[in-house]
Amino acid sequence: MSPASATHLDSPPPKHVAVVGAGMVGLSTAWFLQEHGVDVTVVDRVGVAAGSSWGNAGWLSPGMAIPLPEPDVVRYSFKALFDPKASLSVPPTLDIALWRFLARFASRCTHAQWRRAMEGYLAVNRESLDVFDELARGGVAATTKSAPIMACFETREQAAHLRREIENIAAVGQSLDVRELSGETARHTVSQIGERAQLVIQINGQRYLDPGDFVTRLGDSVVARGATLRAGFSVRSLRQGATGVTIEGVGGDSFRADAVVLATGAWLNQLARPFGIRMPVQAGRGYSFSVTTDEPVVAPIYLPTARVACTPYRDGLRIGGTMEFRSADHPIIQARVDALLRSAQPWLNGVHWRSVSDVWVGPRPVSADGMPLIGATRSPKVFVAGGHGMWGITLGPVTGKLLAQQIISGSAPDALSAFGPLR
Repeated sequence: MSPASATHLDSPPPKHVAVVGAGMVGLSTAWFLQEHGVDVTVVDRVGVAAGSSWGNAGWLSPGMAIPLPEPDVVRYSFKALFDPKASLSVPPTLDIALWRFLARFASRCTHAQWRRAMEGYLAVNRESLDVFDELARGGVAATTKSAPIMACFETREQAAHLRREIENIAAVGQSLDVRELSGETARHTVSQIGERAQLVIQINGQRYLDPGDFVTRLGDSVVARGATLRAGFSVRSLRQGATGVTIEGVGGDSFRADAVVLATGAWLNQLARPFGIRMPVQAGRGYSFSVTTDEPVVAPIYLPTARVACTPYRDGLRIGGTMEFRSADHPIIQARVDALLRSAQPWLNGVHWRSVSDVWVGPRPVSADGMPLIGATRSPKVFVAGGHGMWGITLGPVTGKLLAQQIISGSAPDALSAFGPLR
């Protein structure tokens, strides 16, 4: 049996599991562990939904959940390195670990590697939306809304890359229900699509949510079902013993559990490396802000050429984008916010651009091969769930469900076979 598919069938199921990280992935894992009767303690250095789970676009888009490394990324990256306004940003740095990560990421940007990775996503993509419905039936008091994603282009030539991507996804076995509309026709449905958009590819069968609200309510459900939630608990290290794992806090506080799940996003490697996790996970920081609109927004708007995602959000739009490879804890860079705003403005109608609020930056956890890390480490008591890149909201609940099954049964579900964290 290879390390990536290792199972731990020689230990009884844990009765008490500590989950480190109170984002979508960590709380989903906690919720589904409770479905198996497990007592759960969730700790987070800040609190619920404090990281990437708050300010992201909130798309539930299994139709677009694909590996990030692909050939066009390399071509765009070389141009972006010398353009401070580009959506991709790699700051001048002597950080050797970052450049090694980028080199490893670039090595995966081939058609063959993309296809192999995409095959790994198929099973979790197919199940992802059903798991949101399962959470709702189980009492999580938050909603998801069904709507197509409207991808906007000036010309048919601009749309060629997305068409090709859709064809490649279908060739692997994941079909998408798409429809091509004129810009004029699309504006009858989504009035915020501006005149610049002459062609719209409508991707059906998707959903969206308010991510901060959803994750907060998921956390409320986990606590209401009996979990202990410890906000402001920063984990310094894990110490494995004969009967469990001691979770040691930075301030000297500690507690013991039978097993631990590390769902710490862009900080995954800090605690997971001693347990055999060699795949680097880097912060790919995304920015967002909110604006009000003249009319309600009924569907997400995607601006591929600007690399901007727009989502109905409360009384307007949340506008998000960029991929900034910088320290996860680095403060907001206003120039990146300004560039995001300038990229979105020409494409949208009926937006109050002076109403910008909720400016946010969050560290999306990007793995060097573009694949999540989900499953058992070299320790039979330590598990990881991270590296989802931009798909942590879409795939968080299905990750939690499948990982909980593995923790209880001692055997990794087939759907996780591509995501073994010891690869």
